[in-house]
Amino acid sequence: MLADRHRRPILRMPRSIPRVALPSRATMPALGMGTWRMGERARERAREVAALRLGIDLGMALIDSAEMYADGGAEELVGEAIAGRRDEVFLVSKVYPHHASRRGVVAACRRSLKRLSTDRLDLYLLHWRGDVPLAETVAGFETLRTDGSIRDWGVSNFDRSDMEELLEIPGGGHCAANQVLYNLGCRGIEWDLLPLCRRHGIAVMAYSPFDEGR
Repeated sequence: MLADRHRRPILRMPRSIPRVALPSRATMPALGMGTWRMGERARERAREVAALRLGIDLGMALIDSAEMYADGGAEELVGEAIAGRRDEVFLVSKVYPHHASRRGVVAACRRSLKRLSTDRLDLYLLHWRGDVPLAETVAGFETLRTDGSIRDWGVSNFDRSDMEELLEIPGGGHCAANQVLYNLGCRGIEWDLLPLCRRHGIAVMAYSPFDEGR
């Protein structure tokens, strides 16, 4: 029994992680896993797949990826990790700004779906603001939402003025989420962006919530 006292504690998490309601009435887990820098090194692939699968086992059902990560390699890795478990996962990916024209966003989504080995995304985000008019991007997102390729769409790295412009565009009110940098050392969104999103029922997703361990 003495030896048991010195055993390393086993990581345990609640199976039921709180969920956040989206405007479409879908809900997404409040805690999930990102995949930036995954899929870049072949020798790490098995460990990365195992890590994602363990996360799902522990209840972290949201997985966030992007076509940018490892030039699509992260999405392929996610597809491997969720094989046979797609219905357990809330799947998020992001489109490059230069692919975000009306036709471009549809084509980019099709490529992401193929890499992820799935027929749908739960949430599809514009990775950051680019030069393509937002009206074109929204039109592309709405096409994907209508045909069932995505359930919801949103944006990332949008500040208050970006969001105000988006909400003036026809269909812009369907924006479900804005994924932004937010942690104890970076709280600027609390002053203007967070209140605006709350007023419009737009979920705010925090990336780097632990500031990458710094």
